[in-house]
Amino acid sequence: MTKIYNDPADFKNEVINGFALAYPDYVRRVPGASGFIRSGGPRAGKVSLVVGGGSGHYPSYSGVTGVGFADGAVLGDVFTSPSAEQVYRVARAAHGGAGLVLAFGNYAGDRLNFAAAADRLRAEGVDVRIVYVTDDIASATAAEGDKRRGIAGTFTVYKVGGAAAERGDDLDTVERIMRAANARTFSFGVAFAGCTFPGQSGPLFAVAERTMDFGLGIHGEPGVRSDAWMPASKIAAALVEPLLAERPAGTRRAAVLLNGLGATKYEELFLLWSNVWPLLADAGVEPVMPEVGELVTSLDMAGCSLSITWLDDELDELWRAPARTPAFRRGSVRTDTFDSSETFEHGESFERYVPPEQAVVAGAAEQAGPESECAAAVVRDALRAMTAVVVEHEDELARIDAVAGDGDHGSGMVRGSRAAQSAAEAAGGGVETVLAAAASAFGDRAGGTSGVLWSLFLRTIGESLGDVEPVDPARLARAVRRGAAAMKDFGGAELGDKTMLDALFPFVDALDANLAAGAALADAWAAAARSAVEAADATSRLVPRIGRARPLAKRSVGSPDAGATSMGLILTAVGDVLARHRG
Repeated sequence: MTKIYNDPADFKNEVINGFALAYPDYVRRVPGASGFIRSGGPRAGKVSLVVGGGSGHYPSYSGVTGVGFADGAVLGDVFTSPSAEQVYRVARAAHGGAGLVLAFGNYAGDRLNFAAAADRLRAEGVDVRIVYVTDDIASATAAEGDKRRGIAGTFTVYKVGGAAAERGDDLDTVERIMRAANARTFSFGVAFAGCTFPGQSGPLFAVAERTMDFGLGIHGEPGVRSDAWMPASKIAAALVEPLLAERPAGTRRAAVLLNGLGATKYEELFLLWSNVWPLLADAGVEPVMPEVGELVTSLDMAGCSLSITWLDDELDELWRAPARTPAFRRGSVRTDTFDSSETFEHGESFERYVPPEQAVVAGAAEQAGPESECAAAVVRDALRAMTAVVVEHEDELARIDAVAGDGDHGSGMVRGSRAAQSAAEAAGGGVETVLAAAASAFGDRAGGTSGVLWSLFLRTIGESLGDVEPVDPARLARAVRRGAAAMKDFGGAELGDKTMLDALFPFVDALDANLAAGAALADAWAAAARSAVEAADATSRLVPRIGRARPLAKRSVGSPDAGATSMGLILTAVGDVLARHRG
């Protein structure tokens, strides 16, 4: 269990502050962002590699920022992807003029947020490439390799990419090398006990006594199968055999990682390695500079994973190349690439992040129409109701999400809703201005898939309603439908995939039908919200086809989708607000 914390909501920020204090010779905190760049800043003319994802995986991300590895790292809340805003800020700070590679594990929230940041950077003239890692063989078949999760194999892919950038390769080459490394990287893991979020009393999943879970995820997802306890020799075989089954023809040399997940001790890992090595040798595998230790963890999870990257001459050279980071050091780096004198001043490491909700558009209140300002007051009440209902149901949403996911949906929705409410209350003006502030704040504070999608939803509704015209029922219904369509188009989910859309689209269809039948807005909304709740409950019969729950689809059957559930709760709460404002 994670025992050291103050307020669990501040866990990530306090970790970042402590890391900045501990390693000022290696990294610089990016002002106003939850991330770091290498000490001395970006090198002019060098391709920059920026990696990132949720907190809870140290030394991944911040611990491998430095010479010969990553140029920047951005961290979200525990097991939650960083927001697009945070990715943008760190990437902008890391850019040295020769282009950027943004790299991360293959998770829906990371893909959406990093893609949104990349679009923003490209609009500013920065050449950006995206490489997501897909090494986890337990999460999809080889035929669906693009759907595989990224776990400890991210370490190797980032290492060779960072080495290529360090030696001066151009952007096309760095991207090509990282994609080649990813295609030759395979991982498989075993868990002996689940991990526990800071402030929570129990783990995200439990492993029965004298059993173990194979095929776990690093965000607290349980394994795809359970087995009875077995000795180290058999664990070694259970890890090695499925990886060798995907060995490319003609390969011999390999970068091999035996990775501890947080609570398994080094002595146990060394013992297991003594059983893994002979199996590799018997298969004709030549491990090149193998690593045994904690490389990509999962808070306090007990367990380990084995990763193999099959090397050619180019990848071999890059894997062996020097690096100097807080958590990983190899060989001797060039002295002209490291300057410990160019660090931030002490106070800058502790510069508090100013959320975007505090950046209120000047003069917006004067530009708004009086009817829109009145409607904006209703929006603020709706956001208060949204916050109240997700706070009330936070534990329930976390429990549902943990059945086949990482259990962070409740906390993420609470963070986002509170930030959105605060932003809306600070913003003057009409509906569009207030919802724009709320959308930016929600996305940045919540992070993850829900953060970016809810941010898009709120922003689209605001843009559809504007700051001048009154908000009548027909305009509101059209705006909500446009918001739903924007979420669907951006997120790539379809109805029936077991997502929040499975509650939202029944709502918008019912709202349109109720209004067309002559119902008043409050009544039409309340009836449509009941349809959303019923549809959310019905997702318990669905099998997830995208997202973190997909690898554990069978476990998910019988439980509703957490995103659909929160959508139904929020739409119901907003209906209560409309009823109070009736007339």
